[in-house]
Amino acid sequence: MPIETVPGTSLKYYLIAFDAKGNERTEPDGKKLSEKFLAALANEPITDVFIISHGWLGDVPAARAQYNDWIGAMAKQTADLDKLKQVRPGFNPLTIAIHWPSKPWGDEDLSSSVSFDVTDSPIDRLIDEYADRLANTEAARQALQTIFDAAMVNSSPDYLPPEVIAAYQVLNQEAALSGEGETGAPGEDWEGFDPEAIYQSSQSEPVSFSTDQPSVLDKLLDPLRVLSYWKMKERARQIGENAGFNLLKTLQEKAAQTVRFHLIGHSFGCIVVSSTLNGPKGQGKLVRPVNTVFLAQGAVSLWSYCAKIPYEKNRPGYFNQILAQGKVSGSIVTTRSEYDYAVGRVYPLAGKVVFSSVDFAPGQKQLPKYGGIGSYGIGGDDLGAVDMDMLACDRSYDFKPGKIYNLESSKFINDVAMGGPTSGAHCDIAKPEVAHAMWAAAAVS
Repeated sequence: MPIETVPGTSLKYYLIAFDAKGNERTEPDGKKLSEKFLAALANEPITDVFIISHGWLGDVPAARAQYNDWIGAMAKQTADLDKLKQVRPGFNPLTIAIHWPSKPWGDEDLSSSVSFDVTDSPIDRLIDEYADRLANTEAARQALQTIFDAAMVNSSPDYLPPEVIAAYQVLNQEAALSGEGETGAPGEDWEGFDPEAIYQSSQSEPVSFSTDQPSVLDKLLDPLRVLSYWKMKERARQIGENAGFNLLKTLQEKAAQTVRFHLIGHSFGCIVVSSTLNGPKGQGKLVRPVNTVFLAQGAVSLWSYCAKIPYEKNRPGYFNQILAQGKVSGSIVTTRSEYDYAVGRVYPLAGKVVFSSVDFAPGQKQLPKYGGIGSYGIGGDDLGAVDMDMLACDRSYDFKPGKIYNLESSKFINDVAMGGPTSGAHCDIAKPEVAHAMWAAAAVS
């Protein structure tokens, strides 16, 4: 991947791409982009390193578009940058944006692409796509064939046919996904796969997993989309625990002691950056703590950082070791919005099988067993998290090192037209106010 320049600015960032297994993709000249930014770190007066991860996206152009918007919004906050330069004389950031293959579901609408040409089968293309996401085995492919064939005959039966249920169970086994409840690692932090229950629940609800218009294959594929969703959560964790952790550790080893590190994630990218800190199974040892963690509309369990999950016999969340081992010296800041339908509606369905309404009423006490950071912030009585409103750009934050701040951001993250009925404002993060909060967090050491 080339070094990117944000349109309309002089701000540059490195777009590093990993494959599904966490291997860095090489550039056309056969070299790795990491060699270039490691050289920049060694030879330039870098003061701060920002590592950013997107969430569910399809390809490199989609990642580039989101990063240009998001980093562009950050670059336009000149007043915040001036303040940061006062705190950090000679402020010179190195920005690394991660791309990883992260498309949890897609549009299966075959209405305009059905072909009688045996060499161009839309079903074959769908099988290839989902096999790549879930498990590229003969058993998985046969199961996918059964599911798609049934969907083409009747996309909305009263009940899933027995052969479709059996095919879904084969897919779950081939994908090697298990349900361990809220204490499980991302990808395993659900109650297990029940295709009929998912199908019946999605039949009675207005929200669909489809990303565009209702698919001709429609609800019968919702259990497939749920499997894909959790597989992408698992992939985000694997990318972070291995590729992300190794990247961060190498950067810290090469950087001067004065260089500060900031991790920023959106959606599933919050799993990537949290797993980057955690390391393999939470046992990774960094050179030193990072200075900032910023989690925008996180599609990760609200209980993942706490020491005692109230619904799980007081067992710790999967990312609790980040706090227990003191891996963040500054502040951890999250954003949440009632207009984020992806986290507020789809996330509970995928984990619990039934939809859950997000209650944003003042004084809300009871938090759900299954809910995302993008709806509730980081939860846990032991954390002492501070709940506050996201501020306008002309107001100042008073973030403190070692504290968690959950910013209620519905006033600013609210463009539901951006993602429609499925995602709502989930990706509405390229806002001045979001960038303002991020820069304020980065200024705290």
